Amino acid sequence: MMTNSPNSPATIDAQFKALSDGTRRALLEYLVREGEQSVHALTAISGVSQPMVSRHMAKLKRAALVTARRAGRETWYSARAKGLAPVVQWMAVYGALWSQRFTALEGIGE
Repeated sequence: MMTNSPNSPATIDAQFKALSDGTRRALLEYLVREGEQSVHALTAISGVSQPMVSRHMAKLKRAALVTARRAGRETWYSARAKGLAPVVQWMAVYGALWSQRFTALEGIGE
């Protein structure tokens, strides 16, 4: 998990970077839908090698989007329930700001 606070710029940056890759988004979406999964299960559904899945999952973990636990030789991953909260909050704030600006610009053109 990240050492930064959940809403810090570093956390939000890490989350946007983690979500910028389609494979990572697909893996995260799968975990949200299906619940905890092993690396082997994620490899089977992803179409990429196990080392690549492990790298993708490490990036999602560093971005505080998933949690991991070891069971013997296997690593199991789960989506964090509130993992996307910092990005959602950031989008809400800046979405409202941009909406206000676009509304103001529309008023100028009339």
